[in-house]
Amino acid sequence: MNDTATTTAIPAPPVAEKKPHSFTHHGITVEDHYAWLRDPGYPKVDDEEILTHLKAENAWFEHRMKDQEALTDKLFAEMRARIKEDDSSVPQKDGDWYYWVEFEKGAQYKQWWRKPASSGRDGTEGKVLLLDEAKLAEGLDYFRLGSFSVSKDGMKLAYSTDTDGSERFEAKFMDLATGEMLEDTIPGTLGGLAWVAGDTMVAYSLANEQWRTDNVRLHTLGTPLSDDVEIFHEDDEGFRCGAGISSNEEWLFIETSDHETSEVRIVPIDDPKGEQILLKPRAKGVEYEADIKGDTLYILTNDDHVNFRVATAKLDNPGEWTTLIEGSDEFYITSVDLFEKFYVIEGRRAGLDQIEIRDYADPAKITPVDFPEESYVASLGTNPEWDMDVLRIGYNSMVTPGTVYDYDVATGGLEVLKVQEIPSGYDAAKYRTERVVITARDGTEVPVSLMMKAETPMDGSAPLHLYGYGAYGIAMPPYFSTARLSLVDRGFIYAIAHIRGGDDLGRQWYLDGKLTKRTNAFNDFVDVAKGLIAKGYTSKGRVTASGGSAGGELMGAIINSDPDLWGAVVAHVPFVDVLNTMLDATLPLTPGEWPEWGNPIEDPDAFTLIHSYSPYDQVTAKAYPPLLVTAGLNDPRVTYWEPAKWVAKLREVKTNDNELLLKVNMGAGHGGKSGRFDSLKETAEEFAFILWQMGMTEE
Repeated sequence: MNDTATTTAIPAPPVAEKKPHSFTHHGITVEDHYAWLRDPGYPKVDDEEILTHLKAENAWFEHRMKDQEALTDKLFAEMRARIKEDDSSVPQKDGDWYYWVEFEKGAQYKQWWRKPASSGRDGTEGKVLLLDEAKLAEGLDYFRLGSFSVSKDGMKLAYSTDTDGSERFEAKFMDLATGEMLEDTIPGTLGGLAWVAGDTMVAYSLANEQWRTDNVRLHTLGTPLSDDVEIFHEDDEGFRCGAGISSNEEWLFIETSDHETSEVRIVPIDDPKGEQILLKPRAKGVEYEADIKGDTLYILTNDDHVNFRVATAKLDNPGEWTTLIEGSDEFYITSVDLFEKFYVIEGRRAGLDQIEIRDYADPAKITPVDFPEESYVASLGTNPEWDMDVLRIGYNSMVTPGTVYDYDVATGGLEVLKVQEIPSGYDAAKYRTERVVITARDGTEVPVSLMMKAETPMDGSAPLHLYGYGAYGIAMPPYFSTARLSLVDRGFIYAIAHIRGGDDLGRQWYLDGKLTKRTNAFNDFVDVAKGLIAKGYTSKGRVTASGGSAGGELMGAIINSDPDLWGAVVAHVPFVDVLNTMLDATLPLTPGEWPEWGNPIEDPDAFTLIHSYSPYDQVTAKAYPPLLVTAGLNDPRVTYWEPAKWVAKLREVKTNDNELLLKVNMGAGHGGKSGRFDSLKETAEEFAFILWQMGMTEE
């Protein structure tokens, strides 16, 4: 939709030059005239021609959105008014201290606090500010705190920060007794920081030149980095590794994996340079993770059931696994959390979260945690202590704000500690939520979660926004969002499509949307939209859609296949140049992604399949829907040139004058801007674009 009243007064959108380029694999030649938009010096981007083009795209975005500034500001004000600005989390005890985070009014970033356990959960005596993210972020366009790890004795803090969105974190250390920074600094880390050897060392991983963690290293405080010791190295370029601490804080776990295979070693936390115990050698397609209590290992694995089983093994024979909880077609086990007196199984049944308390001595004794709604999101919160009698649990639904509970394991009682406060007001009775099932073209039943105002008509007149992801086995739960209300309050139905490629309905649901079955995810999303239209929720052309990263790939696929179905589409950091990326083993993610997408370098069938759906490669001359695309110049996950090339090609060949906008965050990465309000402003821009294209700017 164009602002026709001012069309003659505005400049034309930027047009990227076409420069002949092609490549041939498996006898197939592919033209790629916009390959030049990739800076050969990446991750450093300093090619002036490329930067000039990206800046021109940003100028075009600003120009076309200028008339929507008032709407954007209004949406932003609504969204911000729903956030309690001077908010804090519920303190949680860990050893001799309670820890929590706070936001000061107007602050973009958190403060990290603690107080002595003797003051109690609700007391204020002795509270101390450990880390102020806002101060660390002063003067920076981007800031993100990575790891935050307090030593076991409570006297030292290790933390890491990313200041440009590249996800290469710098680790620093603080003496909590004095508040003074230590001289130790470790640049280029990626992953957690784990205290070992009586709090004298930290285990960490460095990102290599390809942004992969192929190592676990030990740093001894007070010594030069040159003395650091590598205790594990991963030779397979497709695997990543990292280290973490067992629940009983007695063992260091070294884990390495790709998207389908994993392997675990353990070493005593007090002797991290000692001999490592390999639990079981990797076997292609077998995933497992473990924890330990006494001399018994508890292993979560998919070795004999797609939905995982729980097994045990003795420390002196760690590869001999005995089933404790059998795999089930109905119950998908997602995690095992050990505590001293009991353990907790988390999973999903029929797509809904389950939390079960289990007895070590009596495997048949199962206590489920019951929740009040038919559709919801629930999971264990932060429960850091080994000996716990009360568990912290988080809960929400599409109409229920985030709620923090304490669950008494002995009595089964749920105590509400905090309900997300919405200062501008919220009445759940004014909204309703539904969970419907749409039959996809191959007969598969795909669930959809919906939220709308109570009085929203079901006569096809309502606009509907459809969100999806569908990759990597990541579920999209029916969660609560205050920002979403700005669409729903204007009459939108908000829908989340639980498509294949995620693991919403179990591990097979994920497997049925990857590799040779990848197009199921795209078809499911389109079929959900058509099914909701058929059921009277909305009508053709009244459906808007959004997704990010692999969900951005989804957006690219569905506008290629069904361009006339959508009223507007937003693709955040979209993974749209799939073929080129999977052909380039030097890129950060590529080797580790081959189990997800296929290896087109070696497999001609994978090449053909990926080429057949890769959104950039399948752009053709047709009328595309209005489209807003975002990118991050420093993004190591979806490199900036993917959305830039895609937009350039769309501009070249699309046959209508619908809006096509690209916004490149020049100082950020995959997640966009980092401050809580800056990030919210980008959501307001997205919603303003959608409302503009739907002709709803006055509502």
